Amino acid sequence: MKNIFIITKREFLTQVKKKSFIILTLLAPILLIGFGALIAFMLKANETEYTFNVIDKSGVFQQNMKTPKDVKFIYLPESTEQALTSTLPEMVDNVDGLLIIPKLQDQNFENLQKQTQLLVNKNIGFDVKQNIAFSMSEVIKKEKIKNLGLTETQIENIDKNFEINTKNVVDNNKQDSTLAFGVKSGLSMGLMYVTFMFIIIYGVRVMRSVLEEKNNRVVEIIISSVKPFELMMGKILGVTLVALTQFTIWITMTILGAVFFNQGFSKISGNLPQQEEIPLDKLDLQGVFTEISHSLLDMNFGMIIFVFIVFFLLGYIFYSSMYAAIGSAVDNETETQQFTMIGILPLMLGMYGSFGLINNPEGPMAFWLSIIPLTSPVAMIARIPFGVPVWQIALSIFLLVISTLGMVYLAAKIYRVGILMYGNKATFKELWKWIRTS
Repeated sequence: MKNIFIITKREFLTQVKKKSFIILTLLAPILLIGFGALIAFMLKANETEYTFNVIDKSGVFQQNMKTPKDVKFIYLPESTEQALTSTLPEMVDNVDGLLIIPKLQDQNFENLQKQTQLLVNKNIGFDVKQNIAFSMSEVIKKEKIKNLGLTETQIENIDKNFEINTKNVVDNNKQDSTLAFGVKSGLSMGLMYVTFMFIIIYGVRVMRSVLEEKNNRVVEIIISSVKPFELMMGKILGVTLVALTQFTIWITMTILGAVFFNQGFSKISGNLPQQEEIPLDKLDLQGVFTEISHSLLDMNFGMIIFVFIVFFLLGYIFYSSMYAAIGSAVDNETETQQFTMIGILPLMLGMYGSFGLINNPEGPMAFWLSIIPLTSPVAMIARIPFGVPVWQIALSIFLLVISTLGMVYLAAKIYRVGILMYGNKATFKELWKWIRTS
């Protein structure tokens, strides 16, 4: 144990003293937020406001049609149709098209649709065309309903959405609002991606470190003082502590940010009627941040952090042991490719399966992905923001602990033989032979 502690300490201090580690740890959350803001800015920058002249020969649409987003309608008299049509190609800089709506005769809506034309002088976005068609459909729908003898108020009541209030009698919690569900989904995907990426990145780092020491023969000097198992576990635990240090700093920054933005929640909530959800489009940027931070703090953060750390730690040791064994069994990185797929495929299965469990976090797929040790390190972390029964967490941890100990045992057997083996191309048959004989 003493040697493992010494090697772990050396590996940890070597990593955390690097400037790249300090810079990445402190700037990663800022870069992540900045990257998200940049994507939002790029999407916003690609938006274009279109201007269309409209000739509504019956006047029905001018009175009732809502203007779609990023579209401006200029209603003009019917007498200008010919002049506008002929001059449309020359009006590229001012107008994007001409919408000609014929008269509605004898409530013949099919004939109205056939004769309606949208003339354009440039390529317009598909969504713009769809939005205009949707706005016209809404007007036609209301006209059809009016023909049935209904009033405007009755029409509005027909279109009114039905909001259902649900309550979980087991957890005694109200159903998540749209924003709270979005926050949980975002947190679920974020934690799952971080775990997946860190296991892969740091696992490969362990493998390369083992391979490098093997190739430069440094390992022959080291194992004259320590056992191969102690060397392997020291490396794995050292890098594990590096990753946990980074996670601890990021989680602390997240909680501090949530508490900071949550300060304004009482002001917003105090001005709202009880039991009403805040529409996103009526919140300013500060209000959105405040709602998000409140939703984060409203979760069982203690359980989420506990599950995240336990599953990341066990999952990382499980897969890093596998990568350490691979690094010891081969002589160069090219030969590692045939083995690394074994470590990546189960994690990818867990990651892609996690996309589906968001809509049904208590379904059979979510259950089995979060129980099977090969996929549980990412699937359980993706599932935990939605709430998981304690017995399932305990069962999953128990199976993952047993599997991790088993993987460490097998990896140690491969490592002990492979780390001193040179010029021997390892195969699965050869690895099995090492496990049986060592």
